[in-house]
Amino acid sequence: MHTPGTLQVLMSTYNGAKYISAQLDSIFSQPYKPIHILIRDDGSSDETISIIEKYQTHYPNRIKLLKGANIGVIPSFWSLLQHADRQAAYYSFCDQDDVWMTHKVETSVRLLQSLETDKQQPTHATSFDEDNNDGFRQKFIPTLVCTDTQLTDGDLNPTVIWPGMPHLKPSFYNALIQNIAVGATVSFNAEALALLMDTKQKVNISAIQMHDWWAYLVISCFGKVHFEHQPTIYYRQHGGNAVGGEANAYQKIKKKWNSFLKHRGDKKLLVQQAKEFYRIYGSQMTDAQMIDQLEKFIAPRTNLRARFRYLRTCKLFRQSLTEQLLFRVLILVGYI
Repeated sequence: MHTPGTLQVLMSTYNGAKYISAQLDSIFSQPYKPIHILIRDDGSSDETISIIEKYQTHYPNRIKLLKGANIGVIPSFWSLLQHADRQAAYYSFCDQDDVWMTHKVETSVRLLQSLETDKQQPTHATSFDEDNNDGFRQKFIPTLVCTDTQLTDGDLNPTVIWPGMPHLKPSFYNALIQNIAVGATVSFNAEALALLMDTKQKVNISAIQMHDWWAYLVISCFGKVHFEHQPTIYYRQHGGNAVGGEANAYQKIKKKWNSFLKHRGDKKLLVQQAKEFYRIYGSQMTDAQMIDQLEKFIAPRTNLRARFRYLRTCKLFRQSLTEQLLFRVLILVGYI
């Protein structure tokens, strides 16, 4: 049985002593109750752990701390998913250096509750419970919500709203090639957690791009994803961000160029992630068009003719015309 309405925050920390108190204060100031926090420290060498332990004293039984070695962002958040309290009804990813707006949890839970029981639109939600791997979960639909953010500088002075999309609805056909789920804003229900964690085969997390992207991909296939055009966090930008937003066009271009330099070569990381999704979830997929598009995306395209042929039937899309054109160019040159 899930504890009605309980939300568990999943926070990974690493040398976050400078900002973590402000984040924890913003969480415990949320009007929504009850909220519990699961923190995994990723091998901090500063005062992060001692600060967390002080908060444990002030908020007994509200914070659980896992102390671990430095394994990086994706494995750390994956460990949080593995250790999440299965009695909770809802979960939220959380970064150590942001500040939650006072309506953050109330907004997220309200949206989740409205979507997880909505039977008006067909879904392909399959239960991955250990006790029932073959059935369908009819009561609640795996659901994820994400939102815009208010970008700030290191001192929380507001700059711009980011990412300011999607222009098109969240979709599996988008999730295969683009992530719109800003991890620090992501919340999801217990059914979504089961979908992510209770798989018949172990997920190779080295094949996934980011934990939030993987969640968007999986839940968009089997459940519902909603993007709310209302900021719910102050997304602090500073020199230590593991992942950050772009406040202007120059920063956006610079980020994409650096990503290109980092990933150039025959790595085809988007295809690798899609192949891993197919390995884990392919046998549970029921939508014929989704299956067709996934299989075509991961199939080899060894020459220009095969790439043109693929693009003629491709339904995958990015959220802007410019990015969509870039996607098609990258297919033609064999980068994707």
